Amino acid sequence: MRSIIEACFSRPGAVILALILIFFAGFNAYFSIPKEAAPDVEIPVAYVSVDYKGISPADAEKLLTKPLEKQLKTVPGVKKMTSAATEGYTSITVEFAAGENIDLVLEDVRQAVDDAKKDLPRNADEPKVTEISLALFPVLTLSLSGDVAETSLVNIGKDIKKELEAISGVLEVEIGGDREEVVEILIDANAMESYGLNPETVINLVSANNQLVTAGAMDNGKGRLVIKVPGVVETLDELFNMPIKISNGTTVNFGDVSIIRRTFKDANSYSRVNGSPAVVLDIKKRSGANIIAVVDEAKEVIEREIKKIPNNIQIDYLFDESKSVRNLLSDLGNNVFAAVLIVLVIIVLALGLKNALLIGFAIPSSFLLAFVVLNYLGITMNIVVLFSLILVAGILVDGVIVTTEYADRKLSLGYEKKQAYLEGSVRMSWPIIASTVTTLMVFFPLLVWPGIVGQFMKYLPITVIIVLTASLLMALVFVPVLGGIFGRNAGDSRTNTSSPRLYKSILKIAVARPISSAFAVTMIIIASYTAYFSAGLGVKFFPDIEPEQAVVQILSRGDLSSKENDDLVKTAETSISGIDGININFAKTGPDGRTKDLIGAIRTIFDDWSEREKAADLMEQMRSKVKYMEGADINIVAQQEGPGGQGKPVRIEITGSDFSELNSALNEIKSFINEIDGFIDVSDNAPSPGLEWTLKTDREAAARHGVTVASLGTMVKLLTRGVKISDYRPDDTDEELEVFLRYVKSERNLDRLQELRVPTSDGRYVPLSVFAELTPVKKGGTIQRLNGSRLRVIESNVKDGFLAPALIEKLKEQIEEVEWPESIEIKFAGEDEDIKETQAFLGQSLVFSLVLMSIVLMIQFNSAWQTIVTMSAIILSTGGIFLLLLLTERPFGVVMSMLGLIALAGIVVNNNIVLIDTFNELKKKGYKVKDAAYLAGLSRFRPVMLTAITTILGLVPMVFGLTIRFSDRDLLIGAPSSQWWVDLSSTIAGGLTFATFLTLVATPALLSLGSSVKGVPNFFSRINFLKKSQEEVKVN
Repeated sequence: MRSIIEACFSRPGAVILALILIFFAGFNAYFSIPKEAAPDVEIPVAYVSVDYKGISPADAEKLLTKPLEKQLKTVPGVKKMTSAATEGYTSITVEFAAGENIDLVLEDVRQAVDDAKKDLPRNADEPKVTEISLALFPVLTLSLSGDVAETSLVNIGKDIKKELEAISGVLEVEIGGDREEVVEILIDANAMESYGLNPETVINLVSANNQLVTAGAMDNGKGRLVIKVPGVVETLDELFNMPIKISNGTTVNFGDVSIIRRTFKDANSYSRVNGSPAVVLDIKKRSGANIIAVVDEAKEVIEREIKKIPNNIQIDYLFDESKSVRNLLSDLGNNVFAAVLIVLVIIVLALGLKNALLIGFAIPSSFLLAFVVLNYLGITMNIVVLFSLILVAGILVDGVIVTTEYADRKLSLGYEKKQAYLEGSVRMSWPIIASTVTTLMVFFPLLVWPGIVGQFMKYLPITVIIVLTASLLMALVFVPVLGGIFGRNAGDSRTNTSSPRLYKSILKIAVARPISSAFAVTMIIIASYTAYFSAGLGVKFFPDIEPEQAVVQILSRGDLSSKENDDLVKTAETSISGIDGININFAKTGPDGRTKDLIGAIRTIFDDWSEREKAADLMEQMRSKVKYMEGADINIVAQQEGPGGQGKPVRIEITGSDFSELNSALNEIKSFINEIDGFIDVSDNAPSPGLEWTLKTDREAAARHGVTVASLGTMVKLLTRGVKISDYRPDDTDEELEVFLRYVKSERNLDRLQELRVPTSDGRYVPLSVFAELTPVKKGGTIQRLNGSRLRVIESNVKDGFLAPALIEKLKEQIEEVEWPESIEIKFAGEDEDIKETQAFLGQSLVFSLVLMSIVLMIQFNSAWQTIVTMSAIILSTGGIFLLLLLTERPFGVVMSMLGLIALAGIVVNNNIVLIDTFNELKKKGYKVKDAAYLAGLSRFRPVMLTAITTILGLVPMVFGLTIRFSDRDLLIGAPSSQWWVDLSSTIAGGLTFATFLTLVATPALLSLGSSVKGVPNFFSRINFLKKSQEEVKVN
């Protein structure tokens, strides 16, 4: 190592040139690296659906779901498979492990579906495989409104949607208020019967007369003639005048028995913005796409499309997440600058201006070198990366401080500055390398953190490892070389390096009485543990981040019409309007395809967090206003940041094979939930009660009249949704319109169904009652399955002020007291599942990190006792963690506090490494053990305090939730950007503060204890790496 460092000192020009190149490359990387807010965790989800009109849920499960599940189980990487068999179709959602390539996943799923096709019913539609987004919230929302026809707004919305979905980063664009345009042929039942027209004959006739026939070509030897028979309907007039029957020289045209018009499908979706009708476009981005880039590109497309639309149509942006992202990144960028500034001020006060400039130079240099590597790896600049920079701002200078402080001591002894910095770099190289490597060792296991949380948090260890590796170069090469050129001279004044008198007195007692000192420190640790756990503050999965919006979900069971559903949504909309702090209400009636019993939703966008009450209070106000709303249940879901997803925190999955047992278990667990205070917005997936009308057909009687089930079904469809008979492509649109045949609206009712007359094979019409009976039966509900078993689900939110893990534990206690049927399996998913997975991994990571650190320390010190003494700092730090959590009354964060504990393990041992290294040097010089321990504590007091204080104060703004906006000269408290990292910062700052003060006393005492207690040296000498002679062992 000495030869490498001396080579760098002998070529200062090359070192300075390398620094200049790092600065240029670093600035270029910073400006080119993509920016986003939270890391975009890619959860590959494939959605498989198969339509089979008229099939019952039970038959759909047997004929559609099971064959597909059989093949999809063979797809590698499947994490979870849920399915829903319902009337007319089945759908299967296949979820894969986070981080899987969605394109490869979809290929595997399509192949599995192709393999299952041979087992599906012949009349089933072609299975569809699509990628879906689990996000409830779009990245950009715009509304179209104006004094124009509904058709114009919808068509403009579709045109904009088409252009937006061509953007690579856009997954889908949902149009609220969209209605599909169709052509309706409304027939009069009495007219059809009087003309003796059979609807099936008419349908076949229209289909046969609306097509282009390529009749081939004729070659007569003198040329080749292509012949075609044009028959495509070009206009509605052609359809109106199309003959459908000729009898006794009289031609009956379509227009004689029907009304033909262009219209929209029956409305089942409505949208409003603040109570006014509008067409709203929700733009959702693909997983992994850059929010800022997607929104900017989308706005360019929208601005281009605005120029093509009439002036009386207004386009407004209701929500733009890119603004929030920019503010978030700006706030964290300011916090990075504040952390660097605080560190520099501390170093100036402790070491003087010249030394502070040298040490401070290491921070931007390390950052810029890290930016080059991050950009090369394709990592975006997000909040996790930015916080990592805040975290390491105080840590990365530790090595530089140790080197500079040692050189400073040499300068005070009269060394030349070049020689002083060379000696500082060489002498402290191995302690610095060891301390840096031990820090890195705790972050390496986090690189393989599995699951959604791991994909979210992996950027922290990546950034820390890159920056600390860069700081090692700064501490051993770049800063010492610069110090040898620009550092202070030997004669310059320097700061006081002596230790405080109080510390000297305490240290003298600790070294003289090591057993008593160790016992006192142990009692302090036990007291902090006891005080925290007796307070019962509990645990939480992830920090609560102040949301910017929420969704009010309106749920209703029963067969309500779309108009009745919209009336319920309007009632909820009116109830929550006028609440201070809510800027925009966007209501949309209609199901979303994911939430059971959902009839509509209202997306509420809040004012800026600094100008309103907390979101939890606003949501509680909304709940109180809709609490007694009749005919509907209300769920209010806040936008959730972080890796937890958008689902409710409490989710209970009950699987089995028997529906009666499943329903019984579901009802019993719901009764337990109702007895425990803290659960709100409780919902389940039990089938909705309802009736459906069934035509029981006497097949023998129907056969005598020449009526088939197919012809009977056609007649019934004329009364309901209509029968598609053809397609029509008008000149004024690029889309093909479906042509439907149906009865006029006045005849589409239940009375008409009971009086329905059906055409027979001889042209007569007979009443339906001759061979069929209309009877009401209990409606079959959707059959949901999880990984091949039937499923019942209970979900719940948690009241503000309650912790989900604590409520789940209470619920588990009651569930465990019940003897459930053997076929029933109850599993807690949601936050409880996330907590278990995270605790298991982080616990293993901590153990693995400690093993790696122990190996490094054994190599460094060649002493098991000194390794244990060094590692004792980790135990000391945990006392500070729990003491700070107790004082601030915060629960232990499974993700952030645990992660902070692991990071702290690598940080707190650094001071012990430097102190013990000095102790060993003093022993080599002939000092007695107690004298060496005492002098080591005194000589390393200043660098130990400096390295600890720079790390702690660098995190102080995040600990107290402070955000400093330098450009606005403003100080914010509790900004959402700071809420992410309060737990993690508090864990590190609290633990390091506690450990530093105790380490300065406990470590010298334990070093002294190693020679004071009989048997300790003997025991640990046997496990030293270097073999000792038998005589040396006997002497010890």
